[in-house]
Amino acid sequence: MKWNKIHHFGDRLTAATIAKRTPLVVGLDPRFEQIPSELIDGELTVTFQTRADVFEKFCCEIIDVVAPLVPAVKPQAAFFEKLGPVGMIALQNVVDHAVSAGLMVIMDAKRGDIGSTAEAYAEAYLGRKPASVWGCDALTVNPYLGADSLTPFHTTAQENGAGIYVLVKTSNPGSKTFQELPSPREPLFKKVGEHVQELANQTAGSQSIYGSIGAVVGATYPDQLAELRELMPNVPLLIPGLGAQGGTAKDVAAGFDENGLGAVINSSRAIIFAHSRKEFSAQSSWQKSVEAATRATIQKLASETSAGKLGANLTA
Repeated sequence: MKWNKIHHFGDRLTAATIAKRTPLVVGLDPRFEQIPSELIDGELTVTFQTRADVFEKFCCEIIDVVAPLVPAVKPQAAFFEKLGPVGMIALQNVVDHAVSAGLMVIMDAKRGDIGSTAEAYAEAYLGRKPASVWGCDALTVNPYLGADSLTPFHTTAQENGAGIYVLVKTSNPGSKTFQELPSPREPLFKKVGEHVQELANQTAGSQSIYGSIGAVVGATYPDQLAELRELMPNVPLLIPGLGAQGGTAKDVAAGFDENGLGAVINSSRAIIFAHSRKEFSAQSSWQKSVEAATRATIQKLASETSAGKLGANLTA
């Protein structure tokens, strides 16, 4: 099944953000050592299978908590991949659960390759089932093999009503090693941003100015975020780094347009492991801690950025 323009990714993301009245995305990064103790059944968790079962239960319960509050979740494939085949089955079940809960799914797998290999990655992830086997709405993509390495992802995303988020300026401290290398006129990340803007402009939706080709720009580099927002007016941004990595709501403010649209903000550890944070540890359950942290983050974004114009969804 091929989707038509009514299923345009940029339009769907904008609509979902407006419907939930927040740009917050919850990252699903299960780390076994931080999982709530009540989910861990002693020595039974030493096998890959039992750990995969714990990861699946943990993430699905998070989805149940946040589904009424946010437009999307972002599973991090690496934490499931390290458990082998049983981990990947758990990841598939998590994706399916998120979709059934009405959430958009951004798969954080940072794929990137050339030719038929890139086509295979794209066809595996991009588009709701049965357009792809994984059934995701979007995929993070590494562009550093060159512009032609993006073409299969771009093409498949358009065919299947999906989107991609190209790594432009990532949130990690070491990103400057390569991404800020000067070219004759500007840093490398800006050259990548210019190309992403061209692709996004070609794929602008009918309901919004935003295309299906997005960019990852870290909250930990607010000055570069402001520069890139100006450089890429039609590019939907995925902004990681809020919370545990040190990014603040004020740091991401430049990513939004005047209506509070154009970007989604990912927070992972600060929300999913909120039971271990002092300000949320008094909640009656770890799930309530997740809910409280989600609501607090939504409120922070609403009060310190133009996302407040969406009217934060804080109804109990």
